Amino acid sequence: MKTLKHRFRKIVGGLLAALTLTAIISPLPSRAAGLLIADGGMGGVLEIKEHDVQVTINNGIAVTKVTQVFHNTEKRQVEALYTFPVPKGASVANFSMWINGKEMIGEVLEKQRAREIYNSYKQVRRDPGLLEQVDYRTFEMRVFPIAPEADQKVQITYYQELDYDHDTATYVYPLATVTRKGTDTRTTGKFAIGFDVKSAVPIVELDSPSHGAAFAIAKHSEAYWQANLETTGGTLARDIVVACRVSRPQTGMDLITSKRDGEDGFFCLTLTAGQEVAQKQDSMDYVFLLDVSGSMADDGKLLVSKDSIAAFLNELGDADRFEVMTFNNKPYLAFNELQPANAANKQRALEYLSKQEARGGTVLQPAITTAYKYATADRPLNVVILSDGLTEQQERQNLLQLIQAHPGNTRVFCIGVGNDVNRQLLQQLAEDSGGLAAFLSSGDNFTRQARAFRQKLMRPFATGLEIKFAGLDVTDVEPAVVPNLYFGSPVRIYGRYHGSGKAEVTLRGSVLGREVKQTAQFEFPKTDAANPEINRLWATHRIDSLLKGADRKGDRAQVAPEIVRLGEDFSIVTEYTSFLVLENDAEYQRWKISRKNLERTGQDRDAQAKRREQLDLIRNKALSELGPQAATPVANKAPMQLASAPQVFNQSAPTTATPTSQPRPQAERKQSVDFGLGGGGSSPVGPLGLLGTLWLARRKKKAS
Repeated sequence: MKTLKHRFRKIVGGLLAALTLTAIISPLPSRAAGLLIADGGMGGVLEIKEHDVQVTINNGIAVTKVTQVFHNTEKRQVEALYTFPVPKGASVANFSMWINGKEMIGEVLEKQRAREIYNSYKQVRRDPGLLEQVDYRTFEMRVFPIAPEADQKVQITYYQELDYDHDTATYVYPLATVTRKGTDTRTTGKFAIGFDVKSAVPIVELDSPSHGAAFAIAKHSEAYWQANLETTGGTLARDIVVACRVSRPQTGMDLITSKRDGEDGFFCLTLTAGQEVAQKQDSMDYVFLLDVSGSMADDGKLLVSKDSIAAFLNELGDADRFEVMTFNNKPYLAFNELQPANAANKQRALEYLSKQEARGGTVLQPAITTAYKYATADRPLNVVILSDGLTEQQERQNLLQLIQAHPGNTRVFCIGVGNDVNRQLLQQLAEDSGGLAAFLSSGDNFTRQARAFRQKLMRPFATGLEIKFAGLDVTDVEPAVVPNLYFGSPVRIYGRYHGSGKAEVTLRGSVLGREVKQTAQFEFPKTDAANPEINRLWATHRIDSLLKGADRKGDRAQVAPEIVRLGEDFSIVTEYTSFLVLENDAEYQRWKISRKNLERTGQDRDAQAKRREQLDLIRNKALSELGPQAATPVANKAPMQLASAPQVFNQSAPTTATPTSQPRPQAERKQSVDFGLGGGGSSPVGPLGLLGTLWLARRKKKAS
């Protein structure tokens, strides 16, 4: 039998890959995101003349700006309907149109009011634009009118957190979907996508497993890399994939803040379990639930799911046990009992999976109920669901109640495949059981994803976590209940703060039944303009929390007004709010629409411009070192420091993270304290370093 140490090395060896960003252009027949329709009963042929995407990733938060030019090939005006999928965890931050050569920035209104105003302009054939979230998975953008044989330029910006697996973060630009059928996604002109990747943890490699040499990749420093792809013509029918490996995982607690003078501040606190706990692995039981309903036939979702289960099975150890279940209208079992994870049983499972076809509806409740029957008192049970979550709406409340009643030693993990997926439902099913959710792009490396997710199927590193703040007025913390912390899956905590100054942050948790308490101090500044994205991300999480609470009760009516208020105040498109673009400032005044987003977008762009200056300094410094060195040195500039790099939590005594001694502009605020493990180690040890030390000490004691 293989030793745990050998198994650990095998699994971790496959994990030392990639910070993944995704981009694929394909000449295949088109059924994809970004579908352009000449709508409104007018018909007509429209083209996507240009499609330009700029992605900036800063300390785990991605800002994606999509600029597109539509061309009306008709000799009459038409209305354009452009549909695209909702990226995971994304918050649309701006929608702009160019009218008479000038950019007009949209505002967020209650959905019905926005639609009524939009339709009133259509009647007089004037220029409005409307961006709506039509359901949990699709945005629609309407533009009217596009003049005969004319171009129309629009721009959409959205923010999102990146998913992390160990030292791997994943960004997906979603193109593959079926938002509407029978539409054309080809670009007749340029398609370009560019990434600026900035990391406080050194980046050691950036490449594209999907595109290879099609991406031009440049390293400007260990902290800043770029990747670019550009093509002319073609279709946009698949997600786009670039991989970046970092030298070590982040460890500890990171704090990023955002605050305007005289207003409430916002913060994001990230908890990360370090490398020192990666070896923790016990034998467990697994029940894999594979959705074989008809919707899984789209975009190769069933094939990707089968291959993902195969990758999971390959990572199981001999002491693990497993069952494979498929379901559509009812569940079907491969074995009817748990089987040892030996080579023969894995092969039987693969043969069973190879015969499965997608048909029927999605009824998830009987499958989960059947999976619970495999729970035993002496071994943890992991129920792993691979599905698009497109179950019947009336089943949702019953599912959530079923998940909350799961057996005590059972956790549910959900893996969504593709972009046409009910992310909200799968995320909530996993979270309510203390598990995790992950989402696979068909263009991603699912073997790598399976190996990384396998690490998370081990017992949570820390449970029963509580975070308290002292010395500063902190409110509206999201999530209100801190979820379990898994190796390779950081927990992000958002909140608001009043005033400024030092705050004592206390973390309590349980590791292997032993309570651990850690305390440290952080500086919450009076002003910090470097990270305005945090404001919207807090509001996005607040809205998500309200919706989840309402869905557990089966009634959203009570929370809808608060969701509208948050959407309007923070410029967030939801199922209850929409972006509206009007022809000029006078039209906004006529409808008494406050220009909140105009002001907020200006703040965001100021911060992004300062960030751009910082990145340009890094790039220019790297360029200055190429070729023959000039006799005259490059003009003196202050040493470059990254904006808002992580603060790392002390594992022993309370510590204040203090700025470095060199002065820097506010956009470059950095507070950091690093600690080595066991004396002299190069990896930093954060707030959870002591927890890892306790676990290692217990292992040594058992070994002796």
